[in-house]
Amino acid sequence: MQGGSKRTALAAGICALCTPLAATPLSAQTQDGGSDLASESGDAASLLLSAPAASVPPPPEEPDKPAVKTRVLFSQFADMPVSGDAAETLRYGGKIDAYFDVAGSTLGVDDSWSLHIHPEFKYGESANGEIGLLPSNTQMFYPGEGEVFDLNVNVTKRWQSGTSLTVGKVNVLDLAAQLPVVGGGGHEGFQNLAMALPPSAIVPGSITGALLNVPTKKALYRLWVFDPDLQSERTGFETGFESGVAFLGSVTLPVKIGGKPGYYALKMAGSTRSEIAAEALPPALVPAPGSAFGGRKGEFSAVLAGYQFIELYPEAPGKGWGIFGQIYVSNGDPTFLDKSGFIGFSGNPRSRPQDRFGAAWFRYSLTDRLVDVLSGRLALEDEEGVEYFYTLGLSDQFSVTANVQVVDSAVAARDAGVLAGLRLTAKF
Repeated sequence: MQGGSKRTALAAGICALCTPLAATPLSAQTQDGGSDLASESGDAASLLLSAPAASVPPPPEEPDKPAVKTRVLFSQFADMPVSGDAAETLRYGGKIDAYFDVAGSTLGVDDSWSLHIHPEFKYGESANGEIGLLPSNTQMFYPGEGEVFDLNVNVTKRWQSGTSLTVGKVNVLDLAAQLPVVGGGGHEGFQNLAMALPPSAIVPGSITGALLNVPTKKALYRLWVFDPDLQSERTGFETGFESGVAFLGSVTLPVKIGGKPGYYALKMAGSTRSEIAAEALPPALVPAPGSAFGGRKGEFSAVLAGYQFIELYPEAPGKGWGIFGQIYVSNGDPTFLDKSGFIGFSGNPRSRPQDRFGAAWFRYSLTDRLVDVLSGRLALEDEEGVEYFYTLGLSDQFSVTANVQVVDSAVAARDAGVLAGLRLTAKF
């Protein structure tokens, strides 16, 4: 399960931790994710209710807001298995993401409208699929194998109440990057798909549809309707909902414990799909046509997630540390994940608030019925592991991260493996 299994990773699904749903294991390419809240700057509680999703630009009332806002993230990765069955091969690759937010007035309409354009390019190699099924490097898993370019374009209408509606092709990783405490997306923070874009096997990592966000004084509500097929390397119009219709809904509540902000979310996702999401899995995990798995119509999953700050530093606004976790369950067939969970902590050291650290444990389970169908081909079990990282902030633009992952693969014949890596990230 190497090579083609780099698409590996049970990664599929629901990446919307703090947003609607959070986590979609299996093919990171099909995760539904999202972020409910906030970036690390500013008051986290107010951000929860006012901050727009990654694809939504800031409120139009800003007097000197530029006509086009531009941001670029460029990460270079080097990783190598240092223990286990995989060969100790050093691999290098990189990922460039550019973000352009165009004000409506530039397009001849008012600034309650905005256009979001996100080109991305990936090159090189990674150790994805070498020690586990879940991708160990989320950014090097998307948007596909090898040297790949993809483009996401969507339009947002924003009302004075804060409610927004986004329509078009959306990269869910953009939303995961906004999650409080844990962060996400893979350019910063955790790299393993388990935490960077928690899979659910229902919501793809790139979706085409309509995303409604409704902030109120007491909660943030989200409702998404989208094509369940993965939209990476597509325009978003090729399949036209031919596999069915998917939805994701969530409610996120801000809660203070000990005077520190926390965010707790209930997320639900489902679709009318009547077949396994084969594009999110390596070929070895796709049942043969006519098998006893993948024929039931409709799927459903639920996630309970929490993000709680333990300490915030008054001398460094927006900096601190906290704990996070989630539990995911689905009704199984045709969803290839049936349950998962993770727990961890992450934040900034007080003595160096420009740095960041984190550690987390995860466990993911393939649906029992799928495991039974594949038992004659491949012996499978739950996959679990831990990830540790420390990011050294070199300047406002540059950071370097050391990352170690220990994974007991879902492939029963594999020994537990250890992966070590470095990531250099530039922001412009």
